[in-house]
Amino acid sequence: MNSLTEDDKQVLAEALDDEYKAYATYDQVINDFGSVRPFSNIREAEGRHIDALLRLYRKYGLPIPENPWPEKVPRYNSLLEACEAGVAAEIENGEMYNRLLRQTQRDDIQIVLKNLQEASQQRHLPAFQRCAGGNRGAGRGRGRGKGFGHGRGCKID
Repeated sequence: MNSLTEDDKQVLAEALDDEYKAYATYDQVINDFGSVRPFSNIREAEGRHIDALLRLYRKYGLPIPENPWPEKVPRYNSLLEACEAGVAAEIENGEMYNRLLRQTQRDDIQIVLKNLQEASQQRHLPAFQRCAGGNRGAGRGRGRGKGFGHGRGCKID
């Protein structure tokens, strides 16, 4: 097994940290607003993204860092605000993966990064855009009685 370069290790570390942060952020939104989509679905996907990166960590015998993000992520005043933040985060995520893909030449790492980027840009971003682009005013009886408006693309599970 070929050893990783320091750049490869940094690429994996940054990607894992970003996925850990996303998971913790979406988990906090669910804790604050209930099991609401798209956050519940995307949090599950982030768990799968973390698992894909951890497989690479194990393959190369790297120590697996703990998720430093729980209880350190932003809190939002409304579900709409959380959806808008999700849009911004997924756009940044796509840009990060473009940069990370240029920093590694390892096929296995590139395959995982491309898959994560595709999920972010093709599935997560549109889901957050639908959520953020909907009803910005009072709810239509779908809320949890906290006075938080949310977009049309958000559903309580």
